[in-house]
Amino acid sequence: MKKLIVVALTLFVGITAFSQELDLGVKAGVNFANISEANNLSNKTGFQAGVFAGVKFGDKIGIQADVLYSQQGAEFDYGKFDLNYVNVPIVLKYYLVQGLNVQAGPQFGFILDDNIYVDSLGTNSINANAEKSDVSGVVGAGYDFPFGVRLDARYNFGLTDVSKDDNFKGKNNVFSVALGYSFL
Repeated sequence: MKKLIVVALTLFVGITAFSQELDLGVKAGVNFANISEANNLSNKTGFQAGVFAGVKFGDKIGIQADVLYSQQGAEFDYGKFDLNYVNVPIVLKYYLVQGLNVQAGPQFGFILDDNIYVDSLGTNSINANAEKSDVSGVVGAGYDFPFGVRLDARYNFGLTDVSKDDNFKGKNNVFSVALGYSFL
C-alpha cells in the first residue's frame, strides 16, 4: 500500500511539475439523452453535475477527468426509462486558439438507479435490469473563459448495451452542455 501511495504522489508531482496549468473545479449542465436501436423512444432531458480536474501541457494539449452525476434514459408514450449514472469521462483537449478546444476520449459509467415508469404520472416503476457499467466514447468542444469559467458541449455515444435483457438492446446516446468554474 505504501508503494502505491508513493507511486501516485510521484506521478502527481511529475505531472504538476511539467504542466503549465492545473484545473480543479465544479460543473453542471443539461443532458439530452436517448437509447439507440430501440423503437418508439424519444429524448429525455436530465441534468448532470459534478467535479473536474485537468492539466494543461504547453499551449495546445491538456487532459481532463470529470466525476459526474448524470440523468440519462429515454421517454416513450406512457412513461420513461430512467437511468442515473456516475460517469467518469477522461478527455484529451486540443486547444485551437486561446481557450477554444476540441475534446475526445472514453467515458466509464456506473449505474446508480434504473427504473421504467409505466404510467404518465411516473408513479408505477419496475426495475429496468440495466447493466452495472457503461462504456461510451466522448467527442466535443469547449471554451475556457478568463476568470475560471468553462463551457463544454459533448456528445457521448454508447459502446455497450444498456440492458441485460436480450429482448431490449440499445446504447446510451447523450448530448450535454455544461458550465463549470475552475478554482485554480
